[in-house]
Amino acid sequence: MYLENLKTTDPEVYDAIQSEIARERKNIVLIASENYASRSVLEVQGSVFTNKYAEGYPGRRYYGGCEYADVIENLAIQRAKQVFGAEHVNVQPHSGSQANMAVFFSVLKPGDKILSMSLSHGGHLSHGATVNFSGTFYKPIAYGVNRETGYIDYAEVRRLALEHKPKLILVGASAYSRSLDFSVFSDIAKEAGAYLMADIAHIAGLVAAGVHPSPFPHADFVTTTTHKTLRGPRGGMIMCKAEYAKAVDKMIFPGIQGGPLVHVIAAKAVALNEALSPQFKEYQGMVIKNAQKLAAELTGRGFKIISGGTDNHMMLVDLTSKNITGKETEEALGRARITVNKNVIPFDERPPTVTSGIRLGTPCVTTRGMGEPEMVEIADILSSVIQNNKDTGTMNALTQRVDALCEKFPIY
Repeated sequence: MYLENLKTTDPEVYDAIQSEIARERKNIVLIASENYASRSVLEVQGSVFTNKYAEGYPGRRYYGGCEYADVIENLAIQRAKQVFGAEHVNVQPHSGSQANMAVFFSVLKPGDKILSMSLSHGGHLSHGATVNFSGTFYKPIAYGVNRETGYIDYAEVRRLALEHKPKLILVGASAYSRSLDFSVFSDIAKEAGAYLMADIAHIAGLVAAGVHPSPFPHADFVTTTTHKTLRGPRGGMIMCKAEYAKAVDKMIFPGIQGGPLVHVIAAKAVALNEALSPQFKEYQGMVIKNAQKLAAELTGRGFKIISGGTDNHMMLVDLTSKNITGKETEEALGRARITVNKNVIPFDERPPTVTSGIRLGTPCVTTRGMGEPEMVEIADILSSVIQNNKDTGTMNALTQRVDALCEKFPIY
C-alpha cells in the first residue's frame, strides 16, 4: 500500500495504518462479520470520488459536475440487480443499519409492531433491540430458536405473527448458523398481512454465489451490508420490489441522509463486479466447506456448537462445559494471535459483556486461501489455547503455529 505522502504529512496516522496491516497479516481472524477487501476495492475507495458531492440520484442531482458520479452509481445499481436479481436497488445507504432504518421509515409509523429475531438468540441491534432506534420507535415482538435444537422455531414465528399481527416481519441474523427459509417466512407474512423484510448482511456473498437460498422473490424488502461475505467496502444497500422503489429512495434521500459517499459507491460497484466472477462462487463454496469442517473438528474435540453445526459461514460455540467465559476465551485466543468475538448464546445466563460463547466465521481465512486441512489445525490450536491458556510455554508454541499459518497464507 503506497502511502509515502501520508508518511511525511501525518506520521502518527501512517504508523497506525502500518500497525493495522501488520496485525491483519500476523493474526488469524475468525470474526464472522469481517473480511479482506481486494486491492481494487481499497484503491477505488481512496480515489478522487472522495471529493465529490452528489446529493440526489443519477440524472437528478442537486450539484453540478456529477456526470461521472452518475456513471459510478448506475454501474453499482446494474451490477447489484445482476448479482441478486432485484427489481430495484438503492446503493446509497452508508451502513446496514441505515438501510434498515430507511425501510422501516418508508412503510412503518411510530408504534407499529415488528416481529424479528431476538438479539439474544442471534438477531441484530437494528432489528428491534430496546437500546436501538428500532426498539424505541416501534414495538418489537421477538422470536427465537428452539432450546433443544438451536433452529428457528417456524411454528412459533407463525403463532406470534397471527397473535400480534405485526406490520412488518423481519428475517435475518448476525449469529445464526443455519439456512433461512425465506419461503416459509413469506407464507407467514402473507397470512398475517405483514410486509416481509430480509436482512442478508451476513450471508449476502453466499446468496450472490447461489450457495444459500435467496430472499428473492419472497421478500418485499432486502437489506444488506456490502462488506462481510460480500467482501466489499463498509456500507449498505437496499433492494426491493419495484412498487416500493419511490418510497425507499425518498426515505434515503432526503429522508435520513444527505450526500452519498461516491467513493464508497464506486467500491461497491467494484465488489459487485467481483461477485459476478466464477472465482467468487468457488470462494463462497469454500467458505461454507471451511465452516463445516471447523465446526466438525471442534465438535470432535468436545465443544458444543449451537444447532449442532452450520449451513453458512459461521458458528456459535457454547463454552459452558469448558469452565471458561466468552470474554476469557476471546482474550486468551487474542494472546495467541487468533481474533474472535465473545457472543451470547441462546438462553445465556451471563451478560453480553461476559457471555458463555464465542462466534466464529471463515470468510477471512478462506480469503487468505486456507482450506479444510488448515481448519483442522486451527481447531486444534483453539482447543489447546482454551485448555492451556495459563501455560506460557504452551501458549508460545501455539503462537508459533499461528505464525506458520499466516506466513504460508499471506494477505496483501
